[in-house]
Amino acid sequence: MSMNLNPNKNVPAVFEIKKDKAVLEELGREETYAHMVMRRFLKHKLAVAGFTVFVLFILVALAAPVLAPYNPNKIFSDFEAAPSSQHLLGTDQVGRDVMSRLIYGTRVSIVVGIGAVAIYVAIGIVLGLVAGYFGKWIDMVIMRLTDVFMSFPYFMVILVLVSIIGPSLFNITVVIGLLGWPAIARLVRGSVLSIKEMDYVKAAVALGYSTPKILFQHILPNALAPIFVNATFGVASAIILEASLSFLGMGVRPPAASWGNMLTQAQSITVLSSQPWLWIPPGLMILLAVLSINFIGDGLRDAVESQQAK
Repeated sequence: MSMNLNPNKNVPAVFEIKKDKAVLEELGREETYAHMVMRRFLKHKLAVAGFTVFVLFILVALAAPVLAPYNPNKIFSDFEAAPSSQHLLGTDQVGRDVMSRLIYGTRVSIVVGIGAVAIYVAIGIVLGLVAGYFGKWIDMVIMRLTDVFMSFPYFMVILVLVSIIGPSLFNITVVIGLLGWPAIARLVRGSVLSIKEMDYVKAAVALGYSTPKILFQHILPNALAPIFVNATFGVASAIILEASLSFLGMGVRPPAASWGNMLTQAQSITVLSSQPWLWIPPGLMILLAVLSINFIGDGLRDAVESQQAK
């Protein structure tokens, strides 16, 4: 029977075990950080309440055909009818059920809010990463372009563009998305300028990693926290923008249901004084949606900042 007298034979296996342990410890630290951020977020009562309300809005938008008592465009013989057992929130000036239109209007706000933010966050991340990492003339060009976009009155530019290409849900979402990226680009650029000086980034460059891999696998994950916070508040701003455009007749147009175009009827003094069921419900929905999203943003910001302070 032969005996293994070479004590170094199992050394590579030992190194592999140590390497695996180091990787697991690193993953454990990342999970611990995420867990601590989530724990602090859950301690923020208003943030949890806001998250619950926003999830309910999403569920209402998804289940609108089931929840709505009538087709939102169906016209009844009762015009401007007060709330009753047949129409819980009454009917509008055309005879359409207000509650059904309110439920379907949730879809518009959710699509515009999340869709527009997704577009400009993607644009802002790419431009911010490129500007902060490469610097020099590339940084100067992107930042001057950012200054140009931020120098125009945001709402007025959106009004002009929507009036040119035509008001619709798709056009509003795209226009808001294409014009909202400067703040994200500046935020990402500032984070990249500090992160790219870290040792692990320099080590990745020295090892010959490709630029996209360095940007999206090593730098971007460490800059996501402020992006998430900014994007959360951006969803609320996009909802308000859509409602404002629809209120002015430059957004989602009837017969499509939108909280903003439902509020258009509130321009009449008669409606404001004697028909509150036409404007209070959509106004409350906008208020609740924006407040819930802002509370989520506050909770995320507090959780991230408290962890970074440590």
